[in-house]
Amino acid sequence: MNKLYLLFTFCLIYTCVCSQNTVEKIQFKSANPYSFNDVITDLDSQEKQSVFGELVIPNDTIDDGRKYPLVIGVAGSLGWGEHHYKYLKMYQEMGIATFELNSFKSRRITSTVGTQNEITMAAMILDAYRAFEALAEHPKIDKDKVSITGWSLGGGVTLFSAWLPLKEAINKELSFASHLAYYPPCFINPDNTDFSKAPIHILIGELDNWTPSAPCLDLVDKLKPNTDISLTIYKDSYHSFDRDAPLIRNESAYNFSECIFRLDEKGNVLMNYFNIPMSNPFLQKLGFIMCVTRGVDFGGNAEARIKSFEFSKDFMKRTLFN
Repeated sequence: MNKLYLLFTFCLIYTCVCSQNTVEKIQFKSANPYSFNDVITDLDSQEKQSVFGELVIPNDTIDDGRKYPLVIGVAGSLGWGEHHYKYLKMYQEMGIATFELNSFKSRRITSTVGTQNEITMAAMILDAYRAFEALAEHPKIDKDKVSITGWSLGGGVTLFSAWLPLKEAINKELSFASHLAYYPPCFINPDNTDFSKAPIHILIGELDNWTPSAPCLDLVDKLKPNTDISLTIYKDSYHSFDRDAPLIRNESAYNFSECIFRLDEKGNVLMNYFNIPMSNPFLQKLGFIMCVTRGVDFGGNAEARIKSFEFSKDFMKRTLFN
């Protein structure tokens, strides 16, 4: 009898805690562009794609007409992981709604490590804006206080969603209030330096050999005169420094330490040494031969992880509540 009573009490408490959050599956229409150029020059012709994600509205116990700030989260090449959800939970505890964008699951993809062409950054940026459009109509979301954050490939989505030629080709009306990118691919160097006026911040590890830190420093220096962009480099840290896991090596993943790809005005990412757009999987593979090697290290750094969570909390507080 006592065990049944304890079980009932636990279930009741668990139900009450969960019931404070409203969880909704949001579905919307996107597409499958391969390149930024496809978005900028030929968006209407791209293959259509249904995409979904999970919206969590915290402490949603009464309908008082309140609108919540929102963080749209974008995972990396390995998909959603435990450390990503910890960030979302932290934001929810701050009173911020969160949206887990599921670009991979929507396309039945589990990972793009070692290929990077099953789903492209261009398609995921389009997904993020189409999600933003859908969520801007939600009665409990404040469309003027929506931030985007992402890790690795998702960090690239976060960073280049602020690139105005791409953004304005998708939606000229809606703008993210801020962009927080964790270890993004900064080795894509844009000719056009017109980025959003919203705050942009990059967090990256000093020793990252998957998406190296040096190009991020160069990119920030290049954009700084006209962009509210800044950078934090964590010492003695590799890719995924915010994971609660030891450093490991992945021999199949692409190492971009020797790569800088030019991004032209029309959204073409060009091969190293040749002005040939990597506009399809074959040309991308050919372009990667010029500079890409195999084998990267990734894993957590306890000190950097703590600092990253602290910074992220402060960043969202500053850009979504002030």
